[in-house]
Amino acid sequence: MHLEAIARQGGDAAFPFSVPAIRTLKQLALDGPVTFFVGENGSGKSTLLEGIAAAARLPAVGSPEVQQDNTLEAQRRLGNALRLSWAKRTTRGFFLRAEDLFGFAKRLARLRAELILEKLEAAQQYNASGRSDGALGLKLGPLHASIAEMEKRYGAELDANSHGESFLKLFQSRFVPGGLYLRDEPEAPLSPQSQLALLAMIGDMVSQDAQFIIATHSPLLLAFPNAQIYTFDRLPVQAVAYEDLDHVRITRDFLNAPHRYLNQILQKGPGPEQRGQVKG
Repeated sequence: MHLEAIARQGGDAAFPFSVPAIRTLKQLALDGPVTFFVGENGSGKSTLLEGIAAAARLPAVGSPEVQQDNTLEAQRRLGNALRLSWAKRTTRGFFLRAEDLFGFAKRLARLRAELILEKLEAAQQYNASGRSDGALGLKLGPLHASIAEMEKRYGAELDANSHGESFLKLFQSRFVPGGLYLRDEPEAPLSPQSQLALLAMIGDMVSQDAQFIIATHSPLLLAFPNAQIYTFDRLPVQAVAYEDLDHVRITRDFLNAPHRYLNQILQKGPGPEQRGQVKG
């Protein structure tokens, strides 16, 4: 454990303090190495995660640093109002949002393509000039090494449409023991099988003194053994058991009777009174 508790002291009436979950937040205890924030979109879970990243001054992956990101000005104000209680302060780890993950993968793919093109153009130029193979090797060696290193760290498929394995490699390549890792909806690019692989990776990293705070909608990730789960759908934010989560109940009900579930929704429409209310 690194971070033991989060408390809010201060704030004003503007966003993000106007979000009910943030407005009513007093203190959250973090009692284990893995904590999940769960709730509907707009409930404030990602906002609080971003505020914690600002308060902890964690580096970001795939986007400007939290302290310089223009889109996170409000979250920095929240970070200034948060008081973090540490068991042992760490500057290791990182903050990663789902949208930044896609952007980072696209930039890596573009860089790899540019390196490959430069390598091909250099080979064509040297072949046309009749220069020695030794000179060509000196020119292409660093380019080849750069491409090989990227593929070793992140995988050969580096675009946003590639298999989840590339995203897992990206995450793993940035991991260092003893860090604090804040992840916002890491399931976004991952298939169910890749989500299970991520669970195994988190378990291995926890054994190396890592701590995770994750905002998610995924019932698969939320099942991590002995994880602490905070729901933002109840005020104030409060701990909830896995079995009591709407995400889990609705997913289980649907998988148990998908045709009956769909028939009722399609007949009556997905109004609030029907969601999760399929009768047996």
